[in-house]
Amino acid sequence: MTTSLTSGPAAAPPKPGGGLNWHWLGVLPFLVFATLFLILPTAYLMVGAFQNEAGHFTLANIRGLADDNVLNAYWISFRISAASALGGGIIGFLLAWAAVQGKLPEWIRPTLMTFSGVASNFAGVPLAFAFLATLGRVGLVTALMRKYLGFDLYSTGFSILSFTGLTLTYLYFQIPLMVLIVSPALEGLKREWREACDCLGGSAYHYWRYVALPVLWPSIMGAMLLLFANAFGAVATAYALTGSSLNIVPILLFAQIRGDVLHNPNLGYALALGMVVITGISNAGYIWLRSKSEKGRT
Repeated sequence: MTTSLTSGPAAAPPKPGGGLNWHWLGVLPFLVFATLFLILPTAYLMVGAFQNEAGHFTLANIRGLADDNVLNAYWISFRISAASALGGGIIGFLLAWAAVQGKLPEWIRPTLMTFSGVASNFAGVPLAFAFLATLGRVGLVTALMRKYLGFDLYSTGFSILSFTGLTLTYLYFQIPLMVLIVSPALEGLKREWREACDCLGGSAYHYWRYVALPVLWPSIMGAMLLLFANAFGAVATAYALTGSSLNIVPILLFAQIRGDVLHNPNLGYALALGMVVITGISNAGYIWLRSKSEKGRT
């Protein structure tokens, strides 16, 4: 007896778009957090920047950004951010290069990365107190230099409450942040590139000039832009360290919104909007340079 074996119709594969995609639950907390603490506050200050105290539309707050005091605050903030980004970028790159590419003991790299992860988030009142206790007029380092070296740091005109002092304080978290950002780019440098350069008779200068730096410069510049945005928006450290003695945008913004003398919340919203624009441009430049760097390594 012959049995005819016939296969039935194959089961249709499930449609990719059919049913509820439960994978969205994984990013739901992030979306809620971003909406509550980023999107809605930004939209609120954007609306408030174009309103007066009665809630009516006005451009007076935007025109107020052209005031000499406001422009001076933006200029000082720009200088501090640029100086800390440049200094943190150079020192952080050298540290990362020594840890990743240098012939150092193996324990150096994980130790540096662990410290950088902690130090890059150390800011606010604790950081301000640490620098006051270290480099203040009666700080530990200041007293040791005066006692053992006969050198009075403050006789040179230095002050921890000045532009230089705040820049040095910012470097404490800018340098570790640069180490964390640029280390993956240094790890992406292939050993074969250096070997090929050596085989062709190239020196270390030729390798860095024509191979390594052209590959790394988008990552380095992008990281410095991120450092700039990070310093420009820092308020807790600056306020705890200098109070109102240094006229920078975050402190001026705080005075406009919460202060008893300079109380103009809507002008504060306009100041915050200006900061959002500047930091947004910096972050956009970082994203563009990062994508350029990823393309250059592929």
